[in-house]
Amino acid sequence: MTNTSPAHGTAEPAAPTARYRVWVLFMLFIVYAFNFLDRQIISILAIPIREDLGLDDRQLGLLGGIAFAFLYSTLGVPIAWLADRTNRTWIITISLTVWSGFTALCGMAQNFWQLFAARVGVGVGEAGGVAPSYSLIADYFPSNARARALAIYSLGIPIGSAFGVVAGAQIAGGAIGEDLDWRAAFIIVGLAGVLIAPIFKLTMREPKRGGLDIKPAPEAAGRQAGPDDAASVAAPAEAHGAGEKKPGFLDVIAILAKKPSFWFLVFGASCSSMMGYGVFFWVPSFFARSFELDIITTGWLFGGILFVGGSLGILLGGVLGDLMGKGSKKMYAIVPAIAFFLAFPMYVAGTLAPSPLIGALMFIIPTGLGLAWLGPTLSAFQHLAPANMRSMASAVFLLINNLLGIGVGVYVLGELSTLLTPQFGQESLRYSIAIGASLYAVAGVLFLLASRTIERDWEK
Repeated sequence: MTNTSPAHGTAEPAAPTARYRVWVLFMLFIVYAFNFLDRQIISILAIPIREDLGLDDRQLGLLGGIAFAFLYSTLGVPIAWLADRTNRTWIITISLTVWSGFTALCGMAQNFWQLFAARVGVGVGEAGGVAPSYSLIADYFPSNARARALAIYSLGIPIGSAFGVVAGAQIAGGAIGEDLDWRAAFIIVGLAGVLIAPIFKLTMREPKRGGLDIKPAPEAAGRQAGPDDAASVAAPAEAHGAGEKKPGFLDVIAILAKKPSFWFLVFGASCSSMMGYGVFFWVPSFFARSFELDIITTGWLFGGILFVGGSLGILLGGVLGDLMGKGSKKMYAIVPAIAFFLAFPMYVAGTLAPSPLIGALMFIIPTGLGLAWLGPTLSAFQHLAPANMRSMASAVFLLINNLLGIGVGVYVLGELSTLLTPQFGQESLRYSIAIGASLYAVAGVLFLLASRTIERDWEK
């Protein structure tokens, strides 16, 4: 099943079958869904937490933002450094166990600072989940299928978030058991993630790095190459850089510094994430306050928005990215830019809706448009860095994206809501979200700027 690399004498994994690649993507998706389930469940539980612990929007913004984001973002860089050198499946397994355990500990918190510390622990665990997964997908799927594969993987965002919102609302609202509350919700979903971790490790193999980056052999030139062809004829890792000396953080920055499209995409995505994460956290509270809905109704309503809008948007972005990217690499940036420009006015319209049903229907569209960037942009990141720098390049993106998106976005919308409360009362979140939606217009401009240099910056 394996062969030996002559340069290093190490065993290389056999070429993955199509069926096994489906399993790999499914398991990575499940782990990512738990990532967002544990991350976003606090958005619906913020309603009873606020009442139980006597917190204001500023404190809730800290719990949903910087408590999670600071170490989550910064630890992602050294963990990605390890991922470019060691077994990525072990890193993901350990990370899943750690963040799930701390999610369960959230249910034991008795005050703001205990809950803050537990949320920091969730961020520490989740720091090792995403960048290694991006790298694994790039090594299991050829370049012409990566945007779709990454889009399917990214479905963990809306599906995990939707499940977390609905499950949290059902448990905390007493629909499952009258004695269960927001603490039980944290404990139940946390322990579920701990149980998934050994299944993931026992069924996941570490693939050959960069094994699908070599063009098919000449004898295959007469026909269109498939994913299995690319894997079976790939040259040794040394031929495309995976066997060379592993680069350090400064080496990666030096390469990326010459690629302006990378940075335009990073900061454009970060502007989008500031609004996206902010909406994910605050919209349940907005529905509960502005429309006076109970937690169970709010959970089903917002869960439906995330599931339908988010899933359709991510899939559409991945398909369009792969299809249109064949003609021009610029489309990997232009497709998301168009989506961002359309999302801006739709979010404003949703926040000003006169009823919860109309608001929910209007939120579905911008939720999808706001996530359409994931497939094409994440695929572009895998092509803007050499194969042996992919985890680190992804970590640089995640560092900036999550510090701004989660750390700043969630907090700023909460702070803005607090400042607007004297004037608008319970309606303060409505106007806070409407103002924040302008970040999508900024994101669209930055993506258009990225399209000007992306073909030059693409790794040949």
